[in-house]
Order: sequence, then structure tokens, then C-alpha cells
Amino acid sequence: MYVLGRDGTTDDLDGGTASDDGNDCDADRPPHTARIGSFLARDGSASAAVGVDLDRPHAGLVFGKRGTGKSYTLGVLAEELAAAKGVAPVVVDPMGVFGGLRAAGGRVVDPAVRPASIPPSAWPPLLGLDPASGPGSLVWRVVADAVDDEPGDATDRGSTGETTPSPSIAALREAVTGADAPSETRRAAANHLRLAASWGVFDADAPPVGSLAAEAAPVVIDLAGVPDAAAAAVVRAVARGLYDARIAGELSRLPWLLVDEAHAFFDGVSESALRTLLTRGRAPGVSLVCATQRPAALPSVAVSQSDLLVSHRLTAARDVDRLAAAEATYLAGDLASRLPDGVGEALVVDDATETAHTVRIRERRTPHEGESPRASRLSGGGPR
Repeated sequence: MYVLGRDGTTDDLDGGTASDDGNDCDADRPPHTARIGSFLARDGSASAAVGVDLDRPHAGLVFGKRGTGKSYTLGVLAEELAAAKGVAPVVVDPMGVFGGLRAAGGRVVDPAVRPASIPPSAWPPLLGLDPASGPGSLVWRVVADAVDDEPGDATDRGSTGETTPSPSIAALREAVTGADAPSETRRAAANHLRLAASWGVFDADAPPVGSLAAEAAPVVIDLAGVPDAAAAAVVRAVARGLYDARIAGELSRLPWLLVDEAHAFFDGVSESALRTLLTRGRAPGVSLVCATQRPAALPSVAVSQSDLLVSHRLTAARDVDRLAAAEATYLAGDLASRLPDGVGEALVVDDATETAHTVRIRERRTPHEGESPRASRLSGGGPR
């Protein structure tokens, strides 16, 4: 098996065929390796199996225009992580398409983070307030005072189950109401905090973020229907919480954060936490894989810091240019012509060996819920 992200290659342990039919079991997989598919031969047939290294932390990207298989590929990686030892996949699911991972022993959870997991400086932009305005500065000050009044640092404390107290949204609103500020300022700040409460993602008693990565089974954070600002707050809290938990030595497993539609989270309060994982996450052992149909919307650091890249078909010139921004000599030439046309086919770029190959992603073992509905598949027909 050829293993992406690992220097050299690893012999297939099962001694069988090198092709991958998607039906392999744990026994015939090299240790700490995710089998994602097979090389695509010139005649279109499957060739040697292709895997991804899971022994070390990585930063990865999955590109692809709508309908080419990027979310499907992310699901394949989640399945493989669930079967590996010492790692824990956490999937951010903005579209509600990863529920099929329950079949791999996974669980789908509603988003719930503690208000204290968002730093005071991030609260004004999270609520759409100018930090320099009266309401924005009041919210900033109230959150800072509330966090300072709590013992400890009021941040998530990993998988140990021990958390420092966090103020609730109701407590923050009460503090705003009693603040020494003009009535219109207090009213505007309280109204924006009321909006945050309506999102339903903030809970002062939410479990620590590290608990999401305490077990091998995949955890899917269902953000379908969650407002953009609220989803960004959740991603910020989860990304930073996993990082801090590993820094503090409170996670025995290496977490892999898989983020679908990642372009939506690189503009807002979650951006700094994602950048931290890209630039510093590998040191404590936190991997980040971002999937997007809009590569051009990602910051250049996302490409420059990624050592694994899987690209399905792209057609927009600006998106192809973002892929080419890797500035790798082994991607020289007409990059657009090298991207495969078939659904489920991809160009994989391996920074460890400085090579690029065309692969066919294996079939999912769990149900894929990301396919668009078709009228032709509806039974009964109904009125025309």
C-alpha cells in the first residue's frame, strides 16, 4: 500500500491484492493507516491501494466542486479514523450529511459550548457589534469581568470531566442590565445577548470539549440549520478546546477535526482557532482536515500549511489557482487538465514524498447522506 503523508511506502499486511474494493477489514490494514482508495490506472481500472498516515498529526485539505465527492471523501476518512487506534475523529457537519457515521459506532450531537469558551474580545464581532461602540465595549467588558470573577481561567479543561464555572448568557444579560452605562447602550447590548441565547448553542454546563475526543468512535457535531454566527462560535470553541486539552495533557488520543464547508469558518470568530491548528496544531498532536467547494475562499495559509491535499474536480479558475498556490514543482504544468473528471476520483498531493497521483476513493461502509434527492427515485410519482 502507498501511504500518503508517510515517507516511503508500506507493504500491505494482508498479502492479498493491492487494489481496494472498500471491503477490507481491520486485520488487513497497515497499523495507523487509513485506506481511502486506490490508484487510478490509465485505463480507468483500480490499481494499488492508497492510504493516509494516521500515526502522526497532519493538516489536510479536500477540494471539489459540488457533486464531485468531497463530503463523501471526508466520510471515508472518518470511517478509517474510527477503525484506527489512538485517534479520535470529530466531524463538523454544517449540512447534516454525516449522520450515517452512526453505523460505525458514531454519535451525532447537538452543538453545546460554554460562553466562557469564547474570549471577551470575540464577543462583539460574534454579535455583530463594533467593539469600539457603546454596546460592543459593554459586552466585551461584561464578559471579561464575568470570566475574571470565576475561579481558574474558565476555559474548557479537556476530557477529565473537571471544568471551571462559566457564566450563562442569562447572567451576562443581567450584568449588562445592571452596568453603569446609558440606558440605550444597555438595551442594545442586552438585545444582542438575547439573540445569542436564541441560537441555542450556549450552555454554561456544557461538557468539556475534550470529551468529544475521549473515545475512538466518531462524533458528529450537527450544525444543520444553525445560524452562521452560532456555528462559527461552536467551531471556535471546539478547535481551541481540542488544542488546549492536548496542550494540558488531558487527552490520551490524538484528535482529528474534520470540517466540512470549511470556507464558511475562515471568516469570523472561528478563523483564529483554525489558523492555530494549521500552524501549531501538529506539535500537541491535533490534526485538521478542511473540505470545501470554494478553495479560493480559504486563506493562503491553509494551503501552505497543509501536507495532505485531495482535490476532486474544480472548474473555477480562482479555485484552481488556490490549489496551484502550493507552489510545488511537482504540480507544474496545466493543473486544471490533471484534475480528474469522474465523481469519486481525485488528485492527491503528498508533501511527504513530493508527488501527485490520481486516485479513486473507495466506497463508503456507512450510509452517505450527502447526495442530492432525485425526482426519478421517488416512489408513487404523485400528481404531475
